[in-house]
Amino acid sequence: MPNPDDIQVILATDCGSTTTKAILIEKIDGQYRQTYRGEAPTTVEEPVADVTAGVINAVTEVGELAGRKLVDDDGQIIRPANGDVGCDVYISTSSAGGGLQMMVAGLVRQMTGASAKRAALGAGAIVMDMIAANDKRLPHEQIQRIRELRPDMILLSGGTDGGNSRKVVEIAELIAPARPQPRFGSQYRMPLIYAGNAEAAPLVEDVFDDNVELKTVPNIRPVLERENLAPARDAIHDLFLEHVMAHAPGYNKLIGWTDAPIMPTPGAVGDILRTIAERQGVNAVAVDIGGATTDVFSVFPGPDGKPTFNRTVSANLGMSYSISNVVAEATLDSVLRWVHLDMDERELRNRVKNKMIRPTTIPQTLEALVFEQAVSREALRLAYLQHKEFATTLQGVQQQRTVGDTFTQSGGGETIVDNMKLNLLVASGGVLSHAPRMHQTAAMLIDAFEPEGVTRLAKDSIFMMPHLGVLAQVHAQAALEVFEKDCLIYLGTCVAPKGQGKVGKRCFSYDLQAPNLNEHGEMAFGELRMFPLAPDETAHIRIQPARGFDVGAGPGKEYEADVRGGEVGLILDARGRPLALPDQPRETVTKWIQALRLYD
Repeated sequence: MPNPDDIQVILATDCGSTTTKAILIEKIDGQYRQTYRGEAPTTVEEPVADVTAGVINAVTEVGELAGRKLVDDDGQIIRPANGDVGCDVYISTSSAGGGLQMMVAGLVRQMTGASAKRAALGAGAIVMDMIAANDKRLPHEQIQRIRELRPDMILLSGGTDGGNSRKVVEIAELIAPARPQPRFGSQYRMPLIYAGNAEAAPLVEDVFDDNVELKTVPNIRPVLERENLAPARDAIHDLFLEHVMAHAPGYNKLIGWTDAPIMPTPGAVGDILRTIAERQGVNAVAVDIGGATTDVFSVFPGPDGKPTFNRTVSANLGMSYSISNVVAEATLDSVLRWVHLDMDERELRNRVKNKMIRPTTIPQTLEALVFEQAVSREALRLAYLQHKEFATTLQGVQQQRTVGDTFTQSGGGETIVDNMKLNLLVASGGVLSHAPRMHQTAAMLIDAFEPEGVTRLAKDSIFMMPHLGVLAQVHAQAALEVFEKDCLIYLGTCVAPKGQGKVGKRCFSYDLQAPNLNEHGEMAFGELRMFPLAPDETAHIRIQPARGFDVGAGPGKEYEADVRGGEVGLILDARGRPLALPDQPRETVTKWIQALRLYD
């Protein structure tokens, strides 16, 4: 690994399920910038069955575009950089072959089980199932379920340090006789991480035989009041490389090429979001909506005031393979709330089925585009609801209460996601990133996530966040510079008071001042308005909400701030929160669409 000060050229790849994407980052005039990108089909499946072939193809394309020779005649990536040849650092992420799939187990579903799930999701895994003593399944049903699953690894937690060891051992005794088989590599042993009661560790080790590769790490929940997820996450990353990746076609070779450990793609996205939120002191939410699943990431202060990272995967919410689930879960009526055109319901149902059969098709007509974006609003809304339910304070924590708390008693488990404190909302994924107009991306984000107060909106330009997540581990400065300048396309800022009112009545007054903007006036409840404010411009805003409405300073209190512009501009949203559509939504939705010039 070269000295960070000497690094001039960085090459990064992301091996996805269908495409392998490569980007080139170069130091230009003392700053790191993303300069070229290329992509090629992923080659982890037959007939090629070697992931490095797709990597070389993507890297070759980048090299041709950049006029830089990156691959030598032996098919090796050239290092270090010398003139127009080679790169200094090569890094990669991977979600090929369905990514990292795990099963987690805990003693109590809402406590150690939830902590284990948070650790697995934070490491970038898909959690296939959770086994717990109180999951309402009989032991033989749990054993049968473990046998049916073929996870890449298992995370076993349970109990606080010094607590009851017997119950933890009982969970281990469910897993051992089931003899779970790994998804890949029939010859290797199932990796199992034990992150439970430290005193029970020797007893748990006695339960398992040579069929599992047992690794013991510090307890994920040493006391009820505190989680300790980092050791388990690190162990997941290590085992992902040592066992899962090593058995996927061509990955042994790829591991030898990279200058940093290969990370699961969602784990890398989470790392860069966490880094940015901590460095900039902001609360952030990012979403990646795909064909089959939707990932939501968030960083908000926990009960101790420290930034807390959470990630959820909504396995049945997506825009192609899972689109039917979205319509079934949200109902077609909910989807059609966002549609302002006449559409035949029967034809729409056929369109949903066709999208499942031909997932790569893109809308060819305005009607198809409007419908797809309406479905995406519901998919995002449902995914965010699931995320809020998961990103909670710890359950089971004993709290010291005062008389004043008598009427607000809670046993923990409240969501830490607070839309009023949300500073940055980042979009990625096909329907958001490839929307024909950025106004449409902004509208989908606002309608689905309902940000409150003042929130900046952005989208990941070419899904670069995974690359930057790994890069942050080897060269944090380069990752931050590229993130700020090239990764995010800022859409603008949304100002939306929280509260409810009567349509047409005053919601708030505004005064907007910028070099090219001098506006003041009133917003009636139910209105949407957009003002141009370029990405490099800042406006000083003064908002005076009506009684009962809150923009961040408290109900009815004036709010002043400097806000940044974007490709869309400054959006004033007086529709109230929570967002409720009126009885005759089509006329209202048409006005909103015209206000934001979504389909002009």
